[in-house]
Amino acid sequence: MLAATARVAGDLDVAEECVQDAYLAALDAWARDGIPHKPGAWLTATAKRRALDVLRRQKVFRSKLPLLVEPVEAEVADEPGEDAVPDDRLRLVFTCCHPALAREAQVALTLRLVCGVSTGDIARAFLVSESTMAARVTRAKKKIAAARIPYRVPEAAELPERLDAALTVIHLLYTTGHTAPSGTELVRADLVDRALHLTRMLLALMPDEPEVRGLLALLLLTDARRATRTDAEGRLLVLAEQDRSAWDRAAIEEGNRLVLGAFRTGRVGRYALQAAIASLHAVAPSYAATDWPQVVRLYDELLKRWPSPVVALNRAVAVSMADGPAAALVEVDALAQDARLAGYHYLPAIRADLLRRLDRHQEAAEAYRAALALVDNDTEHAYLATRLASLTPGEGEERPARGAGGKAAR
Repeated sequence: MLAATARVAGDLDVAEECVQDAYLAALDAWARDGIPHKPGAWLTATAKRRALDVLRRQKVFRSKLPLLVEPVEAEVADEPGEDAVPDDRLRLVFTCCHPALAREAQVALTLRLVCGVSTGDIARAFLVSESTMAARVTRAKKKIAAARIPYRVPEAAELPERLDAALTVIHLLYTTGHTAPSGTELVRADLVDRALHLTRMLLALMPDEPEVRGLLALLLLTDARRATRTDAEGRLLVLAEQDRSAWDRAAIEEGNRLVLGAFRTGRVGRYALQAAIASLHAVAPSYAATDWPQVVRLYDELLKRWPSPVVALNRAVAVSMADGPAAALVEVDALAQDARLAGYHYLPAIRADLLRRLDRHQEAAEAYRAALALVDNDTEHAYLATRLASLTPGEGEERPARGAGGKAAR
């Protein structure tokens, strides 16, 4: 709805207000007349009509009160014409990924407006406070209005400078759905499916881009495990515990073909490398039988292209399988000095697992407690609490009640 309305309004704030007005109108009209046959179409049409009304009022206002600087008229159309990108969400992704905006602002704004990710969950993805992220989103929206950034698909020559930001957005959208940063469910299937849809649309638009192939391969190979990530009671199952026979073989085969296609171009980027790592996991007969030395080598290449502390932490997990937990612990302890990982619960969780494998149970328990203090997803919390209880029976089995802020009470 927002994407379609923004196309008419040419202004994100106006579009958001019109969408909210449409929901209010539905509460009244649907209670009186019943829910329409196509409620989504009803809401979208109502929001677009509101946007047209706003534009007409603004036009009248400008004709009555001449301005020192006359704004550029927004292009108004009830029905979009032929376009290189027939998907409104993808069009809005490109609008939000304008190079006039800082990269983090591009990604945060797109996740919030296009993908429906909460400001709190975006903040967790960026490892910053919710208030900081809210301010970034607000500044980005103001910059779009002030710079009069048009709501349109970029020309072909403009696509390369926006592609990496668009891929980053979709990858973070998928990551947020794959393991929800907060809430009771491990997976948000709506976000996962939306990320897959956007990636397929992007591949149709740019079929020769190896990183688009790489991203779709990464999502398919990772999502192939979706049904096996929890047991019948909803408990988290880590990769070593999952039933590989129940993985989606069709998705794995498609993902592997895309990985090979991306590598054949000779232009291998971070998404193709991550997809290659996911492929090694997907084809291994068991967790222990995974080609861990090759996984480490791929992470080495990935770090050259993407020197991220999160990538280095994931590499340490592979090192623990290739060279043992002691070697990995040295790397994890070094990463603990990186301030960017200060609120990242996977750091103490991985450290706890390494210490447990080294039979340093007291230290492992302390690390599990540190991870529990940071995690906001109930399924992950329950898993970590069970691990802690296995080291210290009676402790960590019950999750404290949540406070008003949504965080578990400390």
